[in-house]
Amino acid sequence: MGTSGTTPASSFSRTHRPRRIGSLAVLAERVHLSQAQVHRRVRRLEEAGLISSYATVVDRERLGLGVVAFVGFSLAAEQNKRMREVEKQINGYAQILEVYAVSGEHDYLVKIVADDLKALSAFLSDQLMQIPGVMNVKSTICLEELKNTTALPIDA
Repeated sequence: MGTSGTTPASSFSRTHRPRRIGSLAVLAERVHLSQAQVHRRVRRLEEAGLISSYATVVDRERLGLGVVAFVGFSLAAEQNKRMREVEKQINGYAQILEVYAVSGEHDYLVKIVADDLKALSAFLSDQLMQIPGVMNVKSTICLEELKNTTALPIDA
């Protein structure tokens, strides 16, 4: 704990917003700590696994990826022994941004991006639905993105 009485997580929470930090010097100024203190705290957060990676968020629409779909599907019961193999295959598709094993109507829920509806349809029919055991595929097309953030609800 620094002289300001802040913990590494609370220092991080004040800056974990959808804006560019830029450098440790800028971060240090924002949280009113020295650059050395911020560097140590960030390193501790990385070592503890609280910061797992760094990323640049790219505007998907400017890249021409105008369609977002959430797709639920199940595996046929006889394919359950191949579950990890199927998951590995699903994780290999660049169009699939997120994969969740879920309870309820489906076994999996994935978030897919595509250029347009025709490209989404082609991906679903030519790729996803060709994986042995994939069944009951249901798509929900996103009409408008109302919120998309990587910020977690961290209490200060």
